[in-house]
Amino acid sequence: MKRYLYIILLAVLALGSCKKALDVGPKGSLNEDQVATPEQAEGFVIAAYSQLGNDEINRAFSMYQYGNIRADDAYKGGGGINDGDVFHAMETFVNSRPDQWNYDVIWFNIYVGIRRANEGLRVISKFTSDEYPLVKERSAELRFLRGYWYLMLENLFKNIPYIDEKLPSQDYKNVKNNEFTRDQILEKIAADFQFAAENLPVKQTQVGRANKYAAYAFLAKTRLFQAYQQNETHAVTNIDPAKLQQVVQAADMVTASSYKLQPDFANNFLSGSFENGVEAIMSVQFSTDDGAGRGRVNFGDMLTVPQGIGCCDFQKPSQTLMNAFKTDAAGLPLLDTYNQQNVDFAVNTVDPRVDHTISRPGAPWKYDPNRVVTTAWSRNIPVYGTYNSMKENVSPDCDCFINLAPFFGNTKARIMIRYADVLLFKAEALIELGRQNEALPLINEIRDRAAKSTARLVMANGQPTSRYAVKAYTPGVNIIWNQENARKALRFERRLEMALEGERFFDLMRWGIADQEMNAFFNAEKSTRSIYQNARFTRGRDEYLPIPQNQIFWSENRYVQNPGYN
Repeated sequence: MKRYLYIILLAVLALGSCKKALDVGPKGSLNEDQVATPEQAEGFVIAAYSQLGNDEINRAFSMYQYGNIRADDAYKGGGGINDGDVFHAMETFVNSRPDQWNYDVIWFNIYVGIRRANEGLRVISKFTSDEYPLVKERSAELRFLRGYWYLMLENLFKNIPYIDEKLPSQDYKNVKNNEFTRDQILEKIAADFQFAAENLPVKQTQVGRANKYAAYAFLAKTRLFQAYQQNETHAVTNIDPAKLQQVVQAADMVTASSYKLQPDFANNFLSGSFENGVEAIMSVQFSTDDGAGRGRVNFGDMLTVPQGIGCCDFQKPSQTLMNAFKTDAAGLPLLDTYNQQNVDFAVNTVDPRVDHTISRPGAPWKYDPNRVVTTAWSRNIPVYGTYNSMKENVSPDCDCFINLAPFFGNTKARIMIRYADVLLFKAEALIELGRQNEALPLINEIRDRAAKSTARLVMANGQPTSRYAVKAYTPGVNIIWNQENARKALRFERRLEMALEGERFFDLMRWGIADQEMNAFFNAEKSTRSIYQNARFTRGRDEYLPIPQNQIFWSENRYVQNPGYN
């Protein structure tokens, strides 16, 4: 049984008073006015952390639905287009509408996280540092959490109401969603992460709490999005060199820490002793048998379990993504031609990361040579194919694999941000600053790790699962390392390294190329994928989701709809 920070229940907080029954609030709850001790204030901090694991099958905070299925990395999957039909509308863009319930639930539940952080900040502000020695550190944790939620929300919806701890919850509906620009909101998010970085410890004693380097990692991410300036119709109009330099500075704080790449790529996606490892800068903790209902299982990703070991075969890796892992005779990715022919594993060499990321019939599942994937693991082969997503999933033999019929979840920690991500943030900023020579060793460090990550990739007879070949970039030998080629290499490397981790669509949006990439993807796949026959990405609209119609109603029409959805 695993017990972590997030499962500590607010309900166990004792008020410790002799008030009459009618003066005491409902059991299991504690409002702000009742807080009298630091111990009670701690409960509000725990409640804010708890929201990180409060997702479910239709609103995954891993962003697999919004970052992978909405991009060119994965098909929706499941039984067919009517199985989770709102996500089918989202992946094809044409019928994406403000009244779809999935947009409303992700918006609402992110704001639950924001509200919990704001409530916690109000509560602990009542104490002096003498009364509550951890008051500044806890404030930093709450601002970190608020920044995390706002960055997610901003990248999903762009035009959002910004609410801080100074505003009572009853006044939330009076805040407009066009009061601040995208850049102004990102600046507020950056300020939260900066405060957190300056006031959090280098290391936390409790697993799951944010530390200084988690704050710097997310600060680097925020500054990177902020560097790509957009106009009102979401086109990238400029890349701010000052913000890029701030990315480098924040990333440097992380690279100077004890965090580093795992020696084997696989270690990031295994359970047990591998969780919260040297590369996992910040992770969401899960548990079971903890007295909290059915446990704090990862409900958000449970639909992605293949049919062969559970249910329900969502997030089916795309053929285009699979093809991206091909390598040439020099061990480099086929940056321009990778999608001209489908990968043939009997002929082509591939990057080892493919077999850590995507399963296929005939290959082992999660490094178990005796558990080989078959076509029976897939529900709707004519529509979605036979590939399965592996990073978020586990072996069915693991005691972390939980049967919650009809679904199956797991308690493996979900990484929110990892060291490789930060290296790529820094490399991207350096390339856009014209300092691509400084970015080269960062990209090659990641490629070198990929090349060494083959020990677990074997069949029952001891032979390698695939034909692997990955080499570093060597200027003048296998690449001309100018800014254009470095940019292309970085973006491709980011796709391979972060595949199916919820980042792909947001990368395309940040770079201002979502329309190019998505329409090229639809054109390449529609001959074999009926789901894309009428798919189309509309520039100036589809970079962001519509403001949910229910939220516009709730605001009494104070919210303004995003461009193209009226």
